[in-house]
Amino acid sequence: MSLSNRTAVVTGGASGIGREIALQLADAGANVVIADTSDRRQQAVEKIRGAGGNAIGVEVDVSQLQSVEAMISTVEQQFDRLDILVHSAGIGIEKPFLETSLDDWNKIINIDLTGTFLCCRAAARAMVKNGWGRIITLASTAGVRGGYNRAAYGAAKGGVISLTKVMAVELAPLGICVNALAPGAIETEMVKKMHSDQTRLTYTSSIPAARYGTPSEVAAAALFLASDEASYINGHVLAVDGGFLGAGLIEGKT
Repeated sequence: MSLSNRTAVVTGGASGIGREIALQLADAGANVVIADTSDRRQQAVEKIRGAGGNAIGVEVDVSQLQSVEAMISTVEQQFDRLDILVHSAGIGIEKPFLETSLDDWNKIINIDLTGTFLCCRAAARAMVKNGWGRIITLASTAGVRGGYNRAAYGAAKGGVISLTKVMAVELAPLGICVNALAPGAIETEMVKKMHSDQTRLTYTSSIPAARYGTPSEVAAAALFLASDEASYINGHVLAVDGGFLGAGLIEGKT
């Protein structure tokens, strides 16, 4: 799955799933733009360059229109085109529905959902110029299935899924495929800090694979959706969850 001569933007590319996606896209030959608020984006850039790839870092606040438009402008100035957007930037919160404040709600919606809209719209406008594009959003199993402490986060990710399908319909005639990834329990630095032993037990008892996934496994799915080989896949939500969404009663587990 060669991405030679393609230019990809990965928001949230400084850490976690986004960072691994950026590394795999670069390894496939793409020029990669690490777009993030974190100073760690430069570390990801240097890792790609050290492996012989081509990358730059751009600071972006995905919830701010001017910041997003400036990011796309920088990409076009540096590489003349934009082919791939993987929108991985986002935040999470675990709080019971009855305790979720309006500030909690607005912060999640502004970054996770409005940020997706702003980045995807700006990227699509650039892709239309060349008649080819791949947009990959990062949804979540929380956007498909209800769960504890996920009111704002689940609503935002459910919105991402719906937005992804609308974009797929409207952008397909323009040569752009839009799909979503829905990761389940993935072993990122953030998850290692957030998930207690009890949370891990609860998750793994509901996952047929009986383990957490890795950022590399999510990145492999993103790489495929970004490739020419995925040219007839559009409006799809690809779960990378070890079977979590597909599972019912699992024998031998309680």
